[in-house]
Amino acid sequence: MFLKRRGGFLANSFKNAKVDLTTTNATTLYTAPNTARAIIKSILVSEDSGNADTITVTLTNASSAVFSLFKVKAVAANTTIELLTAPLVVTESEIIEVTAATAGRLHVVMSILEVS
Repeated sequence: MFLKRRGGFLANSFKNAKVDLTTTNATTLYTAPNTARAIIKSILVSEDSGNADTITVTLTNASSAVFSLFKVKAVAANTTIELLTAPLVVTESEIIEVTAATAGRLHVVMSILEVS
């Protein structure tokens, strides 16, 4: 997929990022390339242990400032939730991190459109 811009075309690339949260440490889910912006279309969180849990999602910008996107968001036992209700724009080199309250319960899958 290409978008036209003055003097050429923008290249678009669909991707996904996924992680099994096996620890309670902040885990990098996605880092935008330093040459592209990204539109996050979906963040799915699945609980597969039969126990309710919570997830925290943050965005770190290029100056290392951390912004909370979802703070201790509940995920019911054996369910999958969609965190986003609208697309999220991530600029060059920004980082999305996820943290589970309990290790070994949550999986996260993110759908991304990178525009360079």
